Amino acid sequence: MMYIDNEVLEKMIMTIVEGFDRVEKKLDSMMRVKDCMDGDKLLDNYDLARLLGVSLRTVARYREKGLIRYYQTDENGKNFYRSSDVQEFLQQRGKKK
Repeated sequence: MMYIDNEVLEKMIMTIVEGFDRVEKKLDSMMRVKDCMDGDKLLDNYDLARLLGVSLRTVARYREKGLIRYYQTDENGKNFYRSSDVQEFLQQRGKKK
């Protein structure tokens, strides 16, 4: 039978707990995205850039200027855009031209 000393056991338990913490954070961020959808289709940066025919940098400028509403999965996660917000953005942009 193999014996594990307390220090090794504590490290193993901490590794498992940290893994659970990471999973919990991912699930929380996924739930935030789900809550903001309300049945809307979500687009990421790439999808939005292709749809609008602009570069990823232009999409970033729209975000920075507050021209389009977006949602983030977590502090360093992906940006998502609801299709209804994109439609609103296009309508506002069309009125300015």
